[in-house]
Amino acid sequence: MNRVIKSGNGWRIGWNPSAPLFKGLVGTDNWAVELTEAELDDFCRLSAQLANTMEQLASELMDEEKIACEAESDLVWMEVAGYPDNYSLRFILNSGRCVEGEFAATAVSGLLQAASMLKVF
Repeated sequence: MNRVIKSGNGWRIGWNPSAPLFKGLVGTDNWAVELTEAELDDFCRLSAQLANTMEQLASELMDEEKIACEAESDLVWMEVAGYPDNYSLRFILNSGRCVEGEFAATAVSGLLQAASMLKVF
C-alpha cells in the first residue's frame, strides 16, 4: 500500500506504511504532527468512540445544551466539546512529545469519515 493523505476544509490525515517510525499524520491547514502507528490507531479509535458517544447523547440533551466528553489511552487523550451534531475535537499525545492539537467543529465530520477509511484497502 502506498502513502495516503486525505484532506478537507480544516483537516488532514495521512498514512505511510513504509515510514520507519512515524507512519501517521494529523493536522489542519496551519499545523500537522506525525504519529506512530499505535498513536494513529488510538487517535482513530478514540475519535470514533467519542463521535458515537455524542450521537447517543443527542436524545438526552436539550437543543441549546452543550457537552464535553473525554477518552484516553496510554498514548492519546482526546476531548470533544460542543453540541452533539457540531463539536470540536482536541487531542494531546501522552508519549512525551508534548503535542496538542485541535480541530474546529466545521472540520470534525470530514476528519472522522476519513479516519474511518484511512487504512481500508
